[in-house]
Amino acid sequence: MELRRILIFNLIIWWLFPSLLMAASLSPQQLIEQKMNELRQIQSQRENVEKNINELNKTKGSLSKELKIVNANINQLNLAVKGNEIVLEKLGLEINYINEDIGNIKEKIKIDENLMAKFLIELQEKDHENLLVLFLKNRSLAASVSEVQNFVSLNSRLSEEIKQSKQDREILNQKSDELKDKKDQKNLERANLVDRQLIIQDQKNEKQNLLAVTKNQEKIYQQQLQDLIQKQEAIADEIEKIELELRKHIDPNLLPAPRPGILALPTQGIISQDYGYTAFARYGYRGHFHNGIDIAAPLGTPIFAAESGTVIALGDQDRYCYRGAYGKFIVIKHENNLTTLYAHLSRQAVRVGDKIKRGDLIGYVGRSGYATGSHLHLTVYAGPTFYMGSSRTCGPMPFGGDLNPISYLDIKN
Repeated sequence: MELRRILIFNLIIWWLFPSLLMAASLSPQQLIEQKMNELRQIQSQRENVEKNINELNKTKGSLSKELKIVNANINQLNLAVKGNEIVLEKLGLEINYINEDIGNIKEKIKIDENLMAKFLIELQEKDHENLLVLFLKNRSLAASVSEVQNFVSLNSRLSEEIKQSKQDREILNQKSDELKDKKDQKNLERANLVDRQLIIQDQKNEKQNLLAVTKNQEKIYQQQLQDLIQKQEAIADEIEKIELELRKHIDPNLLPAPRPGILALPTQGIISQDYGYTAFARYGYRGHFHNGIDIAAPLGTPIFAAESGTVIALGDQDRYCYRGAYGKFIVIKHENNLTTLYAHLSRQAVRVGDKIKRGDLIGYVGRSGYATGSHLHLTVYAGPTFYMGSSRTCGPMPFGGDLNPISYLDIKN
């Protein structure tokens, strides 16, 4: 009767919690690989959603299209959040695994130290006797030779233990660095998780605002779209006229010599628009000039500082001219006399006055401001020419003598 109950209980457990029982039987490496497989599946789903968004962006502007894009962005962000959760679980497993390795190495080092102490004591005892004494004190030559061999062997074993202990300590240092790296990654993933959840809520709010303003009517949306196009042209015209003059005041002697690596690429993605008189700029901007580069990436993709510096400005121009200019932006002043602008963000992760190191998380890719799709707009200014000024069309505006970012970026083809 008791055996029957146990069998029924086990069957229920297998039916209700198969993954739990399977996980209990897997090794740490297998569990980590399992998380990697889950991440690959999430990434595949995100890529499918991104393809859908890209196809939608090619269609004519309409209220229906805009709502579909917002819904797709929310879906993609939910998948990204799920990915963050899996990465956190994976990093947790890896951290536990590394901690076990560190514990084992420390125990091995302790054993090695005890052995070395033992060898040292024996050597110290034998060191008082020279080789001649060792030969003379034994009754036979064989015993004398054996004694000397033991002495030499002790020296050799001590040397091996010292060598092994040194190697173990090097491995311990490597593992400690790896552990710190994993903990830093975990902190970044936590930040991404929290911020992406907030971006999802922002997208839901944007959808509700869009429906409220248009009253869910295509006719109202199309009228707003025409008004927006005129506003975008006026803003682009104002920026181009001012920056055309500021470019004339750039002093190359005050700037670092152009070369790859002066700045790091701020985010992972594809350069979708170059600097200067681009094909899009010919019809997209009245001045026909693009003052930076665009890096296309999914909404919520992390953005990192291109170089160390100080945050000197940030804002949200959608409060003054919705979809008209840079949207949410960040400006960082660098010690090398360059200043960088990061625009069209979904969220900012820094404040004015923050001291930033190269590679620090500063925000997330979005489609705020004048953006046909989610991307990062990066402008590089000659620092001495940069200023925040009041625009005629869109509140506080960043202006400066712009440079070609490609001349400074570390871009690996």
